[in-house]
Amino acid sequence: MPPMPVSVRVVQQQVVPVLVDAVGQAEGAKEVEVRARVGGIVLRRLYREGEPVRAGAPMFTIDQAPFEITLAQARASLMQEQARVDQARREAARLKPLAEMQAVSRREADDAASQLALAEAALGVQQARVREAELNLSYTSVTAPIAGIATRAEKSEGSLVSASDGLLARVMQTDPIWVRFSLSEAEFAPLKGQRGAPVRLLGADGQPLGVTGRLNYAGPSVDARLGTVGLRAEFANPSLAVLPGQFVRAQVQSGTERAWLVPQAAVQVGEQGKFVWVVRDGKAAPTPIEVGGWIGSDWVVRKGLNDGDSVITNNLIKLRPGAPVQAMAAPPGAASASASSTAAAGAAPVRPASALPAAASRPSVGASGASR
Repeated sequence: MPPMPVSVRVVQQQVVPVLVDAVGQAEGAKEVEVRARVGGIVLRRLYREGEPVRAGAPMFTIDQAPFEITLAQARASLMQEQARVDQARREAARLKPLAEMQAVSRREADDAASQLALAEAALGVQQARVREAELNLSYTSVTAPIAGIATRAEKSEGSLVSASDGLLARVMQTDPIWVRFSLSEAEFAPLKGQRGAPVRLLGADGQPLGVTGRLNYAGPSVDARLGTVGLRAEFANPSLAVLPGQFVRAQVQSGTERAWLVPQAAVQVGEQGKFVWVVRDGKAAPTPIEVGGWIGSDWVVRKGLNDGDSVITNNLIKLRPGAPVQAMAAPPGAASASASSTAAAGAAPVRPASALPAAASRPSVGASGASR
């Protein structure tokens, strides 16, 4: 039989990122409850549910009439106390020189001074009550404490709220957004001290969501039940690509390693584990390998290959150990696939090493050459 034509990729060891996947859940960088600080009837809702609000924007109006009346009463009482202070001050001023000339008793002068001090103290109390009434009146306009997305209203217009049970809505800051996830002790070990390690988010289709973020928190202890360490990363989210509460795949770069990149279709599974076919002396030879994760459409091969090996990428079902093959040039662009995959590692999906590639579902050939 003539040599079988096959396509090959000549592999070279290169520096590739070490990426770890985890399931995370997004949450707002800030999540604040909007509450009524005074009781009353909710007259108006001034925002659109589910839309952005700016910090300080009015969101609800509570009936102001009772608080306006309380403020008017406090101001009237303040005027009375001010009049008493003025009267006591005049009386004390009139008796002081008379007491010095001994025209009146010293006791009368002391009583006048005491009355002035009591009147001034009562005036201070009433001024505080006026300030309190003004503050309560201002609380009837409920504003957004932070900028963010406002949730649905918890109380409808016409509802009676109180200061103790006055939850009206919530505001979530979605830009930036935080994602919480956990890693095992072994996975977390390379990240110790790397507070700003890069993290990417991947959607259900394996494509990146938004821009690369950074770790901003690492738990100080290991969960005794799960043996994991809690982590949190921060991401810019101006277009709301990620919503609070959404489950996403968080991918952390814990470092780099030297490895070879092999097309996923070239990796086979046999009785002894994963292997690839390599051209040696014009013949096909199965070579066991140790793989890591995926970078783009390539497997990361940690052991089993040498620089310059020609890995066969097609006609794998027809191969037998020692079968003569004729290496052909790889399709245009395939030769540089490894370099481009590594350069784009910041945006390429990586799957766990335990996941089987698409080629694993095809019939494979074991190291002994038996067709499976």
